[in-house]
Amino acid sequence: MGQPCVLVNFDVTRVGANDGSCYVKWSSGQLMSNRESVCFLPEMETVVLPLDVEIKEEELEIGANIILTSVRPSWNSKEILFKVFTDGITNKLIGCSIKENPSDVVLVRVYGKNSDLLIDREAEKENFKLLHKAGFAPRLYATFKNGLAYEFVPGNVINVDTVKAPTIYPLIASMMAKIHTVHRDMNASPCLWYKIEKQLKLIPSVYTSKNKQLIFEETFPNGIEFLWKEFVLLKSILSKENSPIVFCHNDLLLANIIHQGNKITFIDYEYASCNYQAYDIGNHFAEFSGVTEMDYSLFPGEDFQRSWLRIYLEEYYNITSPSRVVSEEDVSTLYQQVNRFVLASHLYWATWALVQGQHSSIDFDFIRYGAERMKEYEIRKRKVL
Repeated sequence: MGQPCVLVNFDVTRVGANDGSCYVKWSSGQLMSNRESVCFLPEMETVVLPLDVEIKEEELEIGANIILTSVRPSWNSKEILFKVFTDGITNKLIGCSIKENPSDVVLVRVYGKNSDLLIDREAEKENFKLLHKAGFAPRLYATFKNGLAYEFVPGNVINVDTVKAPTIYPLIASMMAKIHTVHRDMNASPCLWYKIEKQLKLIPSVYTSKNKQLIFEETFPNGIEFLWKEFVLLKSILSKENSPIVFCHNDLLLANIIHQGNKITFIDYEYASCNYQAYDIGNHFAEFSGVTEMDYSLFPGEDFQRSWLRIYLEEYYNITSPSRVVSEEDVSTLYQQVNRFVLASHLYWATWALVQGQHSSIDFDFIRYGAERMKEYEIRKRKVL
């Protein structure tokens, strides 16, 4: 196993001996220069309350009220307004506020059933705190047995139209570069292959729901053997792409990007870890198609991708190699890498979905979602491999 990433002002700590993942943890050090975007902000240091509370998925308001007695003790429980968000397919989320100060919104997220099979929750907490200290994330108020309470980020959620808007996509590209631009040990291990392999092993041989088993047999006629075969193939090819290993978000679907004015904020860090640079970008491009109603005709074309990648590289080099000028060759190399790693994104989320189909209590057709990702995988594979 490779060594941890090394960041200016931050340490990276392995979570467990065999899980292949890493998370970043702040340690003392001097501020980075003005040129460097990722720096520790002393005023962003906050206390996170550990609460010995467990919230039932079906009792979100009751549970949120309990959390609020600690994070907002001055609020009158009778005056609290609740809003349940229904877009997520991993967790349950509820927003809490009061009429007197509607801009102060506390989000309470309850982890999805058995989601800890796929997500390292301790790593998520550390990543959340790190990114807040660096000025990239909202404040984490509290942790509890099966969830988090944190600050709401005002703004507009990116959608299939705005993600390509000329005033917005450059902000997204630059922000991703900033997240990626940390000094690292080049021997750091990407989480990608370990996590896909883990998910493959967690796919049930037979689903407990007869209906889900029928859907699986219908949509995956060759069973998981096909997925294992593609995993071995991709790993053998993409491991040789020489894509840098950086700290990645790993889940930049459109709903995880908030836009306000000239600012972009990435939210939800439960999948963040060290990974291939090209994977994080390719995964974002794959998400242009949406989640609940996927339209792969929305996948960005070459001209858009090249423009996006040039902006990304300009920001990336400005921080890591300020004397370096982005060349057409640089853009072309990254373009090729990104479009190959899109395949890994499809395989990752397909295997993830097949595990979720067995365990999640969220009303979403995970198995058909996984099948759709693999259909697009086959189409794109013929183009890029």
